[in-house]
Amino acid sequence: MTANYLHSAASSGPFELVITPESAGWGFSSLRILELLPGRTITLETGEDEMILLPLSGSVRVASNGVEFDVTGRTGVFDSVTDFVYLPRDARVEVVSAAGGRFALPGSRATRRLPFRYGPADEVPVELRGAGSCSRQVNNFAVPGVFETDKLIACEVMTPAANWSSYPPHKHDQTSDFESELEEIYYYAFRSRAPDTVVAAANGVGYQRVYGTDSRPIEILEEVSDGDAILIPHGWHGPSIASPSHDMYYLNVMAGPEPTRAWKICDDPAHGWVRETWAKQSVDARLPFYPRRVGPAMARRDPPATPEPGFSPA
Repeated sequence: MTANYLHSAASSGPFELVITPESAGWGFSSLRILELLPGRTITLETGEDEMILLPLSGSVRVASNGVEFDVTGRTGVFDSVTDFVYLPRDARVEVVSAAGGRFALPGSRATRRLPFRYGPADEVPVELRGAGSCSRQVNNFAVPGVFETDKLIACEVMTPAANWSSYPPHKHDQTSDFESELEEIYYYAFRSRAPDTVVAAANGVGYQRVYGTDSRPIEILEEVSDGDAILIPHGWHGPSIASPSHDMYYLNVMAGPEPTRAWKICDDPAHGWVRETWAKQSVDARLPFYPRRVGPAMARRDPPATPEPGFSPA
């Protein structure tokens, strides 16, 4: 596994960020960030990977093998849930955006070829997770039980300024009744809460912590800003901390060798008790970041201290 866990934007053709299983030094998870100029059409070959084309900003038309979808998208990640398109492995896909925009392509090596298809925004479950200073909003657009993929698991997490997210620290790096083996990528964006437009242009920052076990050591403490990505091959990860001046967004991308697609985790026993305190606290009043579209209810989820299989603590 490569020791370079922090990846920042670096232009590669139309892509401003490219993380492949080969560049990450692992077997499954990938992420590309695509910057499309107005009216420009590009062609993608998915090869061995399944992908989801997820608008970060802008709308897009996606076509493959005579079928095309118009994706409404959004003005930005803090403005609304978005629709998206699933791209199967071994596909040739044309992508064009009339006004231009930025698009994420979370992906995974895949063994099955599933259909090219559209994911409506109004079918994305939106969840308010945690409480107090651990409150965050999760858009579960491609998690097990919501949207079918072969290996890929992905969601979006929005954390109000100064809050702790991805907490308590947890891991999913081995196969057991309470864990599934998943490589993970965090991709970050920030929004200023400053009223002054000049100050508001300043880059936001956050912090990501990852630490290992005695048998599998790893040590990461990184400052992250817009466009940064953190690779998590194994170990306890969390918290992801938002600075007091900026709200924080991250896209979680996960995949692994499990024969059954599942998101199972274990908390670090030293910190898992924090979940028990949430029942006596309110969800941060700054959430949700935006009214949900017509569709699945926006629910608060108060997990048990020992998570059941399948629970995710993003």
